[in-house]
Amino acid sequence: MKWIDVPPVWLAGFVALAWVQSRHLAFGLGFGGHWADLLGGMMIGGGLLLMVLALSAFRRHATTVHPHGTPERLIQSGIFSRSRNPIYVGDALLLAGFVLRFDAVLALPLVPIFIWVIEQRFILPEENRLRKLFRADYARYERKVRRWL
Repeated sequence: MKWIDVPPVWLAGFVALAWVQSRHLAFGLGFGGHWADLLGGMMIGGGLLLMVLALSAFRRHATTVHPHGTPERLIQSGIFSRSRNPIYVGDALLLAGFVLRFDAVLALPLVPIFIWVIEQRFILPEENRLRKLFRADYARYERKVRRWL
């Protein structure tokens, strides 16, 4: 069942929860105005851009993008010089953008919950694997570049 334990599945689940809240449990609450649609669209676009930049870096360096896989190389350039986890930042931006677009006020707490789940379930184990594989290189990288932003 490892195929189901991947970040896109978690993201889809959280987006679905936000959609259900907006459609069935709105309680008359809303962000009010078109600003939420605009900001939500910008967040979704920014999240997708981060993901594309990160995925192209994985491809360029010929290493795995799978969170349970063993990477062949440590990517430290491009978008990875700004964040150690640009795909997860992109995931969080997508979720926040969809919450805004769905006008799902009560789903806002899903964003920090999602970040916590991703960090516990994927980021910490990935970092431990990278520490073991790349030792001093990863230690320098970890000191230089933040986990999120």
